Amino acid sequence: MLTTHLLYLHGFRSSPQSMKAQKVAARVRARHPGVTWWCPQLPPSPAQAMDEVLRGIASWPRESMAVVGSSLGGFYARWVALQTGCRAVLLNPAAHPSRDLAKYIGEQTAWHDPQERFFFQPGFVDELHRLEADIAGLAPQQPATPERLMAVIAQGDELLDWQEMQAFSAGGSIRLLPGSDHAISDFDAHIDAVFDFLDLRH
Repeated sequence: MLTTHLLYLHGFRSSPQSMKAQKVAARVRARHPGVTWWCPQLPPSPAQAMDEVLRGIASWPRESMAVVGSSLGGFYARWVALQTGCRAVLLNPAAHPSRDLAKYIGEQTAWHDPQERFFFQPGFVDELHRLEADIAGLAPQQPATPERLMAVIAQGDELLDWQEMQAFSAGGSIRLLPGSDHAISDFDAHIDAVFDFLDLRH
């Protein structure tokens, strides 16, 4: 079934202004105007972020929706896919965000607007722990398949371990990049494969 609704989830300290979000949005607008597109600005609280996302997609058809997520958004996308049964594309997904983001507790600045600040609270790490537990509990019951999950993983990622990302995406279709970086700066070389997987209606 063609994808009719597409959700994009950005990463930590990122926004809908991210390079990949903008490129995906532009292609959806240009080539798939019939697709419902949503890329929300996610709040710093993981629990609040996922609550807002689930409310936002409450009326979406589960069988024809899909989610794309980058970095922390890739972790969120895996969680959303397990909640809904939808297809997911993970772009350098954070496999262990409660561990990796614990060092960022305190005031942070937004990547795309350094004037914008937020406070990453210790309790947010606990919220990530709970989401990780959700994934650990649901993933064995809903094993990933190449038709339902795709991951683009850069071995050159300077922030995340590519082998952990590969294990996190096990069972799905994995596009392993021998170089690249955390931002997947060469995303133009991979966007066709992502859209082929998503199979959007026009």
